[in-house]
Amino acid sequence: MSKSTIQYYGTGKRKNAVARVYLRPGKGRITINNRTFDDYFPNDVLKMLVRQPLLLTEAESKFDIYVNVDGGGSSGQAGAIRHGIAKALVEYNKELRTRLKKNGFLTRDSRIKERKKYGQRGARARYQFSKR
Repeated sequence: MSKSTIQYYGTGKRKNAVARVYLRPGKGRITINNRTFDDYFPNDVLKMLVRQPLLLTEAESKFDIYVNVDGGGSSGQAGAIRHGIAKALVEYNKELRTRLKKNGFLTRDSRIKERKKYGQRGARARYQFSKR
């Protein structure tokens, strides 16, 4: 990559996944961890989730997207990529912020797994109570 190449950056997070997203002017190719988009996400629902901010802003064929994503599972990674793409689009054009914000793409989904508590089977599950 030459120094004159324009690129826009956004960091997305969801559950335990962190995605570093780079938008560069191009034809609409998406590369995730040096793999093609279709190869990385075989699930159509996750592909749709990742494309949502691009479809909303009509930018699906304006940018080539390069993503480095780490941690979490496929659902968390897809959410992190969507969050990162939305933040990078705002860096590209500040006027897109209101539309992306209204649809909730700029809000970090803070729901994470609740920790297991000591003396219990899980976060909320208890061992069965026995009176005798």
